[in-house]
Amino acid sequence: MDAGRPERRPAGGDGGLRSAVVVNPVKVADLAALRRTVDETLTAAGWPQPLWFQTTVEDPGRGQTERALQAGVDLVFACGGDGTVMSCVSALVGTDVALAVLPQGTGNLLAANLGLSTDLAAGLQVAVERGRRLLDVGEVDGHYFTVMAGMGFDAQMLAATSETTKARIGWPAYVVGAARHLRDRPMRVSIRVDDRPPVRRRARSVLVANVGRLQGGIRLLTEAEPDDGWLDVAVLTPRNLRHWLELGWAVIRRRGRVPRMEVLRGRRVVITATRTQPRELDGDLIAPGRRLRAVIRPRALWLCVPQPERAPDLAVDAEAAAERGEQLVEEARRE
Repeated sequence: MDAGRPERRPAGGDGGLRSAVVVNPVKVADLAALRRTVDETLTAAGWPQPLWFQTTVEDPGRGQTERALQAGVDLVFACGGDGTVMSCVSALVGTDVALAVLPQGTGNLLAANLGLSTDLAAGLQVAVERGRRLLDVGEVDGHYFTVMAGMGFDAQMLAATSETTKARIGWPAYVVGAARHLRDRPMRVSIRVDDRPPVRRRARSVLVANVGRLQGGIRLLTEAEPDDGWLDVAVLTPRNLRHWLELGWAVIRRRGRVPRMEVLRGRRVVITATRTQPRELDGDLIAPGRRLRAVIRPRALWLCVPQPERAPDLAVDAEAAAERGEQLVEEARRE
């Protein structure tokens, strides 16, 4: 928690919270069924009927969320893909209004990083139970990200991945997009972290991350946490196909040092390329540019998460199972 900053709590008394649903209709197969499920679940929990807003191509969620805030809601459901979530976040940063994610997209990166279920009923239950967590948020030129920003190969991959393929096969579609750019030439970049001297690299991609997981549950940055007050910067420098394979295999195995990847950490990051590069925020393309400036906004967003006592603790479960196994072995020896 920031020094001198009081702990904020989302609004709402003992009754049900006032809520709004910001939904991307393109991502939902049956909008009427979704609305019926959400309305019935919240009514059963004693909550008022939510306000409903649909995103558009011109406004993918920020304007709708701002209207929900003006109406005095305590919680906003983001129902769509990562782009919908990012747009809602942009309006909620720094407020006391919580975000609840109802994933409907392909990547669902924030949900994957925080262990949020993609099941609609489970997502609604998390909101009703009122478990909350304060998250850091990254900012790039007035736009926000909860997962990561990037310049170079990652944005090229996104641009090369068709919506049709994503809808048909899911996240592996990104692999198809990535394969088209594996042999592209690297970019020359200068990376300045906080007030340290800049480092210069020939990189294929530079990722500025708030969390560590990519599509498919792959953990790229093992120390990145969404509430630690830091941005983790991954500088990827493969030169050929063999380098890509070595890097990918090391990430998948999740052991030791990852070759062709350098990790930096700071609160302010400025990446400057010698030529215009594709850029992205949370899996959505933004305007190409030669520079990407990112800063961390510590503890700036309330997110609905499972209550601690309900969240599974795999380490504890494994330890308990091991202890029980030892007990059974000892009992068998005695018999």
